[in-house]
Amino acid sequence: MKAFAGWLLVATLLIGPVASAAGSGQAPVEQRATFRSSADVVTIQASVRDNRGRPVKGLKPSDFEVRDNGLVRSILSLRSDLRSPLSLAILVDMSGSMRLGSTIGSKIALARHAFHAVLAELHDGQDEVAVFSFDSSLRQRQPFTSNLSELRGALDDFQPFGTTSLYDATAATAQRLAGRSATHKAIVVLTDGTDTSSSLTAADVSGLASSISVPVYIVATFPAGGQPAKVAEGSLRSEADDLRDLAEWTGGQLVWARNFTETSVVASGFVTELRQQYVLAVEAAAAREWRQLNVRVKHSSAVVKARSGYFGG
Repeated sequence: MKAFAGWLLVATLLIGPVASAAGSGQAPVEQRATFRSSADVVTIQASVRDNRGRPVKGLKPSDFEVRDNGLVRSILSLRSDLRSPLSLAILVDMSGSMRLGSTIGSKIALARHAFHAVLAELHDGQDEVAVFSFDSSLRQRQPFTSNLSELRGALDDFQPFGTTSLYDATAATAQRLAGRSATHKAIVVLTDGTDTSSSLTAADVSGLASSISVPVYIVATFPAGGQPAKVAEGSLRSEADDLRDLAEWTGGQLVWARNFTETSVVASGFVTELRQQYVLAVEAAAAREWRQLNVRVKHSSAVVKARSGYFGG
């Protein structure tokens, strides 16, 4: 896939220096991106909805078709358990763009609102969450915990400052989440959708996150009266296009939130979707290369959302 032509660069790229967290109580995060060298099994988190957007339940392995570089793969296992724990990494934009212009305070308030909407949908003592923030660097504000009460004040000292390395931060967070043992896991990014200083592109990050089965869900704050991400000079693509590709290629979703009601619905909907996902396992290819995945259900009305590929053995 052309979009992932630069994935090899990501495999060895040192994303950037670890941010200083002196005096902030926040643990720095190691940011070296690495791929596992081989895998016998590829797991795929798949959301399946009908033509009205409703989740399709009760599917069996025989209902799915998985193609790996165009070749049909046998499905080794299929899981669908609403009680299965979630593992979420919530990534919050604390760059200066979150406080600029007439929307000062609004983007910050929407991000906090989305954060608490996500927490409200989680199961204390069962689901686990870690909180990260970023401007030009990534910081861990709260390590993974299933004690949700520890997270309530995680964004109380929200002080936006600095440039925005959204793509670099997402790549580093995906690596932190990849090793968690939960069946259902994802990154939830709370941002205004602007990137000003990343060394990686959206395609680089989507390739990395997709290859290690980490879907990226993005709540992009767009307060009433604000302006969406603009098309860069000389470009036919906008920042919104890049964000949408990043989310969709990993099996996630991008949604713009303009007010508190939309933010609550979007954020809680992400958690609901994760719980309703099927988790398929197929045998990995032996060829050491990027492999494109295509997942479908053998019903014309069913729409499947899943990761777009992986790195073969």
